[in-house]
Amino acid sequence: MISHYNIIAGVLQTHTFDSVSRKAFGVENQAMLGLLPFSHVFGLMLITHLGTFRGDEIIVLPRYTFLTFLKAVSQYRIRQLSIVPPIVIEMLSKQDVCRQYDLESVEFLYTGAAPLGKETVDDLLRIYPKWRLGQGFGMTETATVFIQSSEHDTFVGSTGSLVPGAKARIVDVDGNEITDYETPGELLIQSHSVSLGYFNNPKATSETFFTDKDGRWIRTGDEVLVRKAPSGNEHFVVVDRVKELIKVKGHQVAPAELEAHLLTHPHVDDCAVIQVPDPRAGEAPKAYVVKSSSAKQKPEDNVTKDIHRHVEEHKARYKWLKGGVEFIDAIPKSPTGKILRRKLREKERQERVAKGAKL
Repeated sequence: MISHYNIIAGVLQTHTFDSVSRKAFGVENQAMLGLLPFSHVFGLMLITHLGTFRGDEIIVLPRYTFLTFLKAVSQYRIRQLSIVPPIVIEMLSKQDVCRQYDLESVEFLYTGAAPLGKETVDDLLRIYPKWRLGQGFGMTETATVFIQSSEHDTFVGSTGSLVPGAKARIVDVDGNEITDYETPGELLIQSHSVSLGYFNNPKATSETFFTDKDGRWIRTGDEVLVRKAPSGNEHFVVVDRVKELIKVKGHQVAPAELEAHLLTHPHVDDCAVIQVPDPRAGEAPKAYVVKSSSAKQKPEDNVTKDIHRHVEEHKARYKWLKGGVEFIDAIPKSPTGKILRRKLREKERQERVAKGAKL
């Protein structure tokens, strides 16, 4: 349940945060692409409400296609691209198409809905070295972002800093507060934009929201750490979803780390990593991979071996894909590009049942 108060607070917090960079770069108004679904909090808040509030021109695309997207960027001289990681990956894999359009107007690329892996960032900056890259971090339950990158303080690998009016706390598995840099824990957030709770679901509300002597907080379910940027400012780095971390013999493996690495391999067009049961390690990482066009011409066994080798040559042993590699036509995702791991976990569970495995 998101109140009008939550929406107004979210708009004012983000507007105040952005105003510093906009002033520094001489931007009063700009054209923004209405590319993301307005039914999702990213498109609804950061494009529709925020854009209207500050007087931006919003170019609404009836439906997304890669060519329509590129054509709009070129035609309307889009300066800031607010998109999701799957579109970034599509840009990297279709450079022959991108080169047919004038993207010189782009100065700042802002992504949200899912983390952007370091390898993807490196590839993007290699092709577009003049672009400044930023990320936002938020939830539907918080009326969009509470952490985001400032255009004048970008720090590759981070999702930015707290917006005005928001407070953060990082806790370990026992609920103890973490105050050291580079130490991961679950992120708790307090903000005027935090929603009222879940409609007609008191159990979920009590599990996600709580009140203590310092006020009302939301458990984000995300593991983060704080890192000092070269500017001296504190930035948040998202490690992974707490519930999605893979526990291998006591080690924690972040699916997002493996996914970002896999996407650097020429055989991989898209991918997702989940945990599967392992009799010795407890859990093991398993990769679902969409093969690139070049990989489709090769024997599947060879492609599988190449992918395993790619991980084993660069990652610690407990991060190896002991759960296997399975090829799939498409990775299930939400309209905003978030990987729907639950669908892959259910698919994998059904496959184990069919093989007679005990659950």
